[in-house]
Amino acid sequence: MLGKLIYKTLFFYVLWLLLSQSFNAFHMTLGFIVSFMVALLNTDRGISQPQNLRWPRMLAYMPWLLWRVLQSGLHLSYLILHPRLPIDPKLIRYETTLKDEAGIVLLGNSITLTPGTITADVNSNELVIHAMDDASADDVTSLRMEQKVAGIFRSTE
Repeated sequence: MLGKLIYKTLFFYVLWLLLSQSFNAFHMTLGFIVSFMVALLNTDRGISQPQNLRWPRMLAYMPWLLWRVLQSGLHLSYLILHPRLPIDPKLIRYETTLKDEAGIVLLGNSITLTPGTITADVNSNELVIHAMDDASADDVTSLRMEQKVAGIFRSTE
């Protein structure tokens, strides 16, 4: 664990130096302290790693998600720019059938990345989703997004 902590601290510190371009004593010291704290907070925290991930399907999912983000962005722009502002915001309680924790996280993050929707809460296998209108929530309510995410993970049951 100590080796990982040192490597991560050095990585974050070099990144800090490259991004800040501040080489005075104060900024360099602050950068080291922040780098160490970030490395400490994300080293061996007991987070489960997805063992059943299908990488080819994950790589195929990314362009699909990007396309949905673009389409949703255009739809949200239409809603915002329309003179009548035809939004119909709603909270949706959505119970997922995904069993893999990583799958639920990916689903929640995919929903949040899609303009017009945000995952407001996750409790076990229930997600609370805010949507600007029915069309914004369509990928979730039609189960299309969950099915795509489910295909990324091998069933462990």
